[in-house]
Amino acid sequence: MKALLKALGPGLLFASMAIGTSHLVLSTKAGAQYGWVMVIPIVLANLLKYPFFEFGIRYTTVTEKSLIEGYTNLGKRYLWIYAFVTLISTFTILAALYVVTAGLFINLFEITSVGAGIVSLGLFVFIGLLLIIGKYRFLENSLKAVITILFIALLVTTVMVLQKGPVPNSASYERPEIFNEIGILFLIGLVGWMPTAVEASGWVSLWGMENLKTMKNKPTLKIALQEFNVGYILTAILALFFMIIGWMTLYGTGTELSGNSVVFADQLVNLFTAHIGNWAYFFIAVAAFATMFSTCMTAHDAISRVSLDVLQKLYPKKNIYNRKHAFALMVIAMAWVNWIVISLFSANMGDLVGLATFVSFVFAPLLGWMNLKTVTGNDVAKQHRPKMGLRALSYSGIVFLSLFALYYCWELMK
Repeated sequence: MKALLKALGPGLLFASMAIGTSHLVLSTKAGAQYGWVMVIPIVLANLLKYPFFEFGIRYTTVTEKSLIEGYTNLGKRYLWIYAFVTLISTFTILAALYVVTAGLFINLFEITSVGAGIVSLGLFVFIGLLLIIGKYRFLENSLKAVITILFIALLVTTVMVLQKGPVPNSASYERPEIFNEIGILFLIGLVGWMPTAVEASGWVSLWGMENLKTMKNKPTLKIALQEFNVGYILTAILALFFMIIGWMTLYGTGTELSGNSVVFADQLVNLFTAHIGNWAYFFIAVAAFATMFSTCMTAHDAISRVSLDVLQKLYPKKNIYNRKHAFALMVIAMAWVNWIVISLFSANMGDLVGLATFVSFVFAPLLGWMNLKTVTGNDVAKQHRPKMGLRALSYSGIVFLSLFALYYCWELMK
């Protein structure tokens, strides 16, 4: 247990990063629109995607190399595939996360004197300074507090809504179909982003690298995987908390939920307080904002690290990654570029996120296969390679993601 506590890091960061929009918006919406049956796709998505994220920790712990280096060893074309996916995410996902968080900050705490652009800038500066000054160890330690606050707030909220019981159904309410075009597209979005996009396996790997640097004694593969599993299971539990909250407070009311993440979050908090009582507003507001703030911080850190690592592998003679203050400069560059994206394309942010969604969905099965090929390659000793059961689960996940990606492309081309 002592060794496990010392190894806490990558799994915790994964949980913090994953419990963003996929949980706050999609999980809650799933329960609100379709009820308890949404437990099935949430659990299924977390189960079938698990191997791809686990492989990132496994590969790094055994080889002390990043998963991105593993792609390079497979062939330069695989590195370019991952670089392309990362490029799209860099200029879309981070900007979208900060906009949503800024909107939450304004709506939840009723600060109407400044716009979302200015609040986003303030968040970029604040989070950027935290990452540059504190680096990995500060990120890890601070998120232990954030995740604790988030878990307690969500646990309290979930218990309260369960004690209160479900809201009465509206007389005109008609249960929506799951297996029609709208329902299936919603399922694709839920599964595609639950717990997060597959390319984040590279992020987990780099956090594993940083964790190894900060430890005097390298953790065993067993301890490293146990630590990651704690974070992964926590992520799945929190997804179910959000789903239960949506189910118990909104399902059957016929309430029209906004497709805009910021408006939806504000709508959600108001509906919660109407159901539970205004005294619960603090718990709900803290849970919602802590969710998005921690996601911004971890995503900003991860995208900065993965961008540096990709550049170093693509252009090894430049020695970019090892330059002094390289990480700080990349954190600043990510903040600056994404704030420009927010300033110039805020009206088209939905289209930009749609592009990122398309790329993530289409490349997810390929990235999953690359992870499997990397962790079963010559870099990893046979005794440390995934067992047959985990390999079978990963093949099931690849087929599952491929079918979803094909259907998604077919729907877009109709």
